Amino acid sequence: MNAIEIRLARKEDARFIALLGRTTFTETFGHFFRNQQDLIDYYNSTFSVQKIEAGIEKPNNLFWIDFANRLPVGYEKRKLHSNSGFVDSKEVCQLQKIYVLKDFLSMKIGLGLQDALLEKAKELNFTQIWLSVLNSNERAIRFYEKSGFEQVGNHDFQIEKENFEFISMNKEL
Repeated sequence: MNAIEIRLARKEDARFIALLGRTTFTETFGHFFRNQQDLIDYYNSTFSVQKIEAGIEKPNNLFWIDFANRLPVGYEKRKLHSNSGFVDSKEVCQLQKIYVLKDFLSMKIGLGLQDALLEKAKELNFTQIWLSVLNSNERAIRFYEKSGFEQVGNHDFQIEKENFEFISMNKEL
């Protein structure tokens, strides 16, 4: 039986999150990058241990980390009080990242991470949560729709030289 642990991340977890971020980002988005150096530059600016440590220490961020049999296999980052042009509420937070290693997706770890973050968002008196998902990532879109998220808009996002089309989704808590 697999022992699953989901908990709020601590500063010392930053090295795990940085590595998980790089690996899971590659699994999800790596094939979209025509220039490998662009991908490496993005890793260095977004998934450095120092940046994750600083992010964990910010009071407006919450990071969760998930372990399976004591191995780090997924994480989630939420930004508190993060408004969106698609959501008309002041008590809104944003699910910025939820990534699980591909080999562990069948264990429903993403669902556990999401349940933990939604429970915490309610505890903190948020009324809505929003996120953006790549419009071609049908698996992720279905995952969020099954959890009650609704599509509320579209927007573009640029990483280095690559342009991506995203769907914004929202859920009332």
